[in-house]
Amino acid sequence: MPAINIEDLSEKDKLKMEVEQLRKEVKLERQPVSKCSEEIKNYIEERSGEDPLVKGVPEDKNPFKEKGGCVIS
Repeated sequence: MPAINIEDLSEKDKLKMEVEQLRKEVKLERQPVSKCSEEIKNYIEERSGEDPLVKGVPEDKNPFKEKGGCVIS
């Protein structure tokens, strides 16, 4: 789908697009932020044991571990 330059549209076309977008948005089910944030918090806490950013990566599975070193004598 090609990009649409809004400045090139007539006022009528802009309003049609806005109405179309509002029709899509009105169909969305909405929930309070307090409920959603509680669900997100629980989801994160349940999976925190598996999260490598929290738990860390074992040395043998770390793809960024230095392969070798340099010794200067």
